[in-house]
Amino acid sequence: MGGPRHRFWDRMTLTGFLLGGWALATSPPTRRLRPGWREVVVGFLTAGLLYGLFRLGDGLASRLLARGNEEIAAIYALGRLRPRWELALRIGGVIGPSEELFWRGQVQSALMERLGRVPGTVLTILAYALVHLPSRNRTLVLAAAAAGTFWGVLYAVGVPLGALVVSHVAWDLWIFLVAPTREVEP
Repeated sequence: MGGPRHRFWDRMTLTGFLLGGWALATSPPTRRLRPGWREVVVGFLTAGLLYGLFRLGDGLASRLLARGNEEIAAIYALGRLRPRWELALRIGGVIGPSEELFWRGQVQSALMERLGRVPGTVLTILAYALVHLPSRNRTLVLAAAAAGTFWGVLYAVGVPLGALVVSHVAWDLWIFLVAPTREVEP
């Protein structure tokens, strides 16, 4: 969310192309990605579970964080910067898949191989949360830590990368475009 607000989706899409492309070019787990029907089912089920957790967390963030309501509203306001169909294409076609390819398929995979399953997962979760610090939105950083923990732990226990790509895309589209955790002003 740092940088000019009106360029947010352009920055996210470019970053997705770069990081997702790099992961595809350099990481064996990403090149082996061939999601089948089981990964699609697991992806949708885990996306639904994460969405439920975020519904609960939205209320907590609003009460526990001084600027929680304002910060959540700022995140959802980004959805009004572009037409919904365009956001669906950007999120579903580039941003969501690229985040999983990079963070789980590239970063977490390499760190788990080098440092072990638990340390590699913990470091990936921390990095995923910390890259959101430039947004200066504490609620977003905590949300990234929660989602990163969810997907990171699933990957660490053996959930296939393809299922996590489906999960991330389904969750992003659902929480941002279909059923936000709160009313979004038109």
